[in-house]
Amino acid sequence: MNLKLLYRVALWVSVLGIIAFVSDFGYAQSDWSQQLFDGFYFVVLGIGIVSTFARYLQNQALLKRKVFIFDFLSICFTLWIYYQFLFVGVPFETDLLLGNPIWVRIAVLFTFIREFSEVKLNYKRTVLNPAQLFVFSFLLIILFGTFLLMLPKATYEGISFADALFTSTSAVCVTGLIVVDTGSYFTDFGQIIIMVLIQIGGLGILTFASYFSYFFKGGATYENQLALSDITSSKKLGEVFSTLKYIILITFSIELVSGILIYSSLDAEHYSSQYERLFFAVFHSISAFCNAGFSTLSNSLYESDFKFNYPLQLTIIGTFVLGGLGFPIVANSINYLKYQVRKWVSFGKNKAAFRPWVLNLNSRITLITTFSITTIAFVAFYLLEYDNTLSEHSGLGKVVTALFGATTPRTAGFNSIDTAAMLFPTIMMVFLLMWIGASPASTGGGIKTSTFAIATLNMLSLAKGKDRIEVFGREIAAISIRRAFAIISLSLIVIGMGIMLISIFDSEKSLMDIGFECFSAYSTVGLSLGITASLTTQSKLILILVMFVGRVSMLTIIIAVFKKVKSKNYRYPSEELTIN
Repeated sequence: MNLKLLYRVALWVSVLGIIAFVSDFGYAQSDWSQQLFDGFYFVVLGIGIVSTFARYLQNQALLKRKVFIFDFLSICFTLWIYYQFLFVGVPFETDLLLGNPIWVRIAVLFTFIREFSEVKLNYKRTVLNPAQLFVFSFLLIILFGTFLLMLPKATYEGISFADALFTSTSAVCVTGLIVVDTGSYFTDFGQIIIMVLIQIGGLGILTFASYFSYFFKGGATYENQLALSDITSSKKLGEVFSTLKYIILITFSIELVSGILIYSSLDAEHYSSQYERLFFAVFHSISAFCNAGFSTLSNSLYESDFKFNYPLQLTIIGTFVLGGLGFPIVANSINYLKYQVRKWVSFGKNKAAFRPWVLNLNSRITLITTFSITTIAFVAFYLLEYDNTLSEHSGLGKVVTALFGATTPRTAGFNSIDTAAMLFPTIMMVFLLMWIGASPASTGGGIKTSTFAIATLNMLSLAKGKDRIEVFGREIAAISIRRAFAIISLSLIVIGMGIMLISIFDSEKSLMDIGFECFSAYSTVGLSLGITASLTTQSKLILILVMFVGRVSMLTIIIAVFKKVKSKNYRYPSEELTIN
């Protein structure tokens, strides 16, 4: 057989294997159909083994690539499954590890990864610019997630298209607004789908696809790197894949530590099995780091068994704050801490050399703004809610709950108090915190802390009579100032339009509730005053659109729509306009 034909057949058979994989999980199977699926899985595995061996025999240079380890281990795993099937016993009827059919399906998934990784995907900027690619990737994942959530085995009682689309959008856009209770409405399979959508939405499908493509192939085309440099905000083309590696490494490391801490903070008596306790920890660590706000608990962390679990709340706070700082800030902060440690422990000839600006301007502004906003919000929340929502707590409990209430509106979306019971001044403060949101290049939404900082610094510069913004011995670039004010204007337009349209379709709802919902949706927060599930289908569609725009940014959508103007070598005479 022609090897190219073999590779093509192996690829499409592995794709059919994934479709069978989804159908097997999503639909109830009869004994006959289950046997058919099981038989097809082994056909997929067999063709995958032949294709992989042929690929290495044809090109022995592949042995030097990093991916060889993955290929070797996945092939060994597949051969082990065949050994169990042929020499030990009939699969799914033995007491061995193979008694769980999930292992065969995992082997099918490995086969698909091996075959798909060999496909050459060359991005053409003439077809889609980076902004369009970014927007369409989110649309694609949302629609795919909607289809998965509508599978019969994803829910206990079925779900409408509108509610499935809302839930998928909320998960991919890491918002956390829900129209049905996540824990009781969705099965374990449905909750796993939501968790995966949150992880993909938090990092972006392009981040996953691009890095794993680089890992498997060991390189990428020049145009692919240009597109990724725009999406990851890498200043140097050579840093694109190191940035992607940092993003993935930081994400999974923090989620792993967070999951362990959450697991250890849970009372084992409240869970019927170790799997249930472990799943709770994994789900909430991913949801927290991605600032999604989804919880398998009906009232989030306000449930009676969790609202006084302060170690759990502190872990959740730390996780979503790190997720909301942004990957470049976290990476730069880690480098700064390494530098400080080396400076303190080294001496003599080995003394670490002085390095100015290890902590760059972007990190300084973001960290100072985040700390300032958090401190002010914590003090205000503690004082305003002391005898209200904090009254059931005492001592350290009030401090932790106030800190949770002050940090969660900045796109985290979890709640450890009754949000609807907050005082009016507190709700107004939450409006502002939701609008500001998290930091750039993070899993959070909002206008971002850097945008808020630039607007504040611009006001101070104008008050001092300066014609430029100067901070920490640096001047803020004019393009950053223009982009910041464009983001502010567009955010208010989108939120305003959302409030106006929902007030038309749900006129009986109060303006406060509608406004809170729209600010929460745009900033991908997930907090609500309790009206989400009772909204009409039209209002839900409006919120879906607002969530999507808030996640990908209205400025990105505009850039994706309008054709970029070429640089002009002239300037018109400038003239001032009357502002006030």
